[in-house]
Amino acid sequence: MNITLDRNDEQLTGLLTVHLTEADYAATVDAQIKDYTKRAQVKGFRPGKVPVGMVKKMYGKGILADEINKTLGKAVDGYVKEQNLRLLGEPLPVASDVDFDTAKDFDFQFELGLLPEVELPADGTIEVERHQVSLDEDTVQQTNEQIARQYGETTNPDASEANDYLFGKLKKAAEEGEGRTVLLPINKVKNGAEQFIGVKAGDVLTFDLQNAFDHDATAIANFSGLTKAEVADASGDYVLSVEKINRTAAPEMNQELFDKVFGPEAVSSQEEFDAKVRETMQQNYDRESDGALNNAIVEKLVTGLDIKLPAEFFKKWLVRANAGKLTAEQVEEHYNDYAKELKWSLIRNKVVEKADLKVSNDEIVNRTLDKIMGQFSMPNMPDDMRESMRGYADSYLKQDNGKQYVAEYEAILAEKVLENLRGKVVVTDKPVTAEEFRNLNS
Repeated sequence: MNITLDRNDEQLTGLLTVHLTEADYAATVDAQIKDYTKRAQVKGFRPGKVPVGMVKKMYGKGILADEINKTLGKAVDGYVKEQNLRLLGEPLPVASDVDFDTAKDFDFQFELGLLPEVELPADGTIEVERHQVSLDEDTVQQTNEQIARQYGETTNPDASEANDYLFGKLKKAAEEGEGRTVLLPINKVKNGAEQFIGVKAGDVLTFDLQNAFDHDATAIANFSGLTKAEVADASGDYVLSVEKINRTAAPEMNQELFDKVFGPEAVSSQEEFDAKVRETMQQNYDRESDGALNNAIVEKLVTGLDIKLPAEFFKKWLVRANAGKLTAEQVEEHYNDYAKELKWSLIRNKVVEKADLKVSNDEIVNRTLDKIMGQFSMPNMPDDMRESMRGYADSYLKQDNGKQYVAEYEAILAEKVLENLRGKVVVTDKPVTAEEFRNLNS
């Protein structure tokens, strides 16, 4: 057997050639044929008495092909490990005509995609902004309105008033179809609000969507379900076919409401309730801001580091690895996204290697226990009760052949990678209001 590799370091590819002689496979093929003679059932012969020549004629070609494939697999894997080659995906066999009837020696070729070395940036050379979110009164009011809608008593009056909601179907004037289901808040209408008051079920309203909401893209997107890009293109008249009026009476500020929103006895007065609402909102925005910061770090590294990929091989491999699911045209269309994912994977692996990051079994189990306790609204469960739940957590993690275990492992490792990177980048806080933050991340 002879194996050679023709590298193209410019393209980060290689052509691996494996030359097999009869001596590389003959012994195993003969052994397989003899084994077949013991098991073959051929009419006219007792089991185990079928002549070797007949078995060879009937099954020899298939046995030869199988054994050569096994020999090839071991040879290629062994060579890759021995040469310490870092491959993208798996070697791709090069199509060739193989004559198993007469040939004794065979040449097989494989295309390889070679992964580049990644150099992480020096500490302090990457700068990112973190949005320091402050709550504005409009955002707090919106949250209180949501709480009121969720826990207040809703009725469907005959005619609408200024603080009601119109439930129905919205579409662009002259557009085909019935439109999309919306819940239009009358108190958010800035111009021509009188048109929306005194409305009854079955009424049809025609209005300029942008003018009605004073070109407030956020307000339009919130009730209509349109994206910001779609809102920007939403010009001219729209038609709302009203199906019913929704009116929600604000719930009483009492212990029953406090317990429904935050759990038993978490707060005991309206002052505490208001403070808890703000605290919870701030925690949610801080968490979202941290997530946006992580995304910014990933984007900076992926786009800022000079990481060359074996592009043509990668495209070919994606098509073959996703046979029947991805076409060459689809891969080409979305290649930049695939390339970003691969680059981030290479960066992440380099961080893991350089920082020697590890995830222990205890970390995985404890994270799972925290999630379980959270579902039962018992984050501070006593230690003895927590220990009694470990068996349940273990069983959960073993489901679907350990799929959940792997998912938790990857999630924890990803957090450690980003935590490591956050210690190496320069983070500048940029004050923004909650509304500004929503607009930036919508």
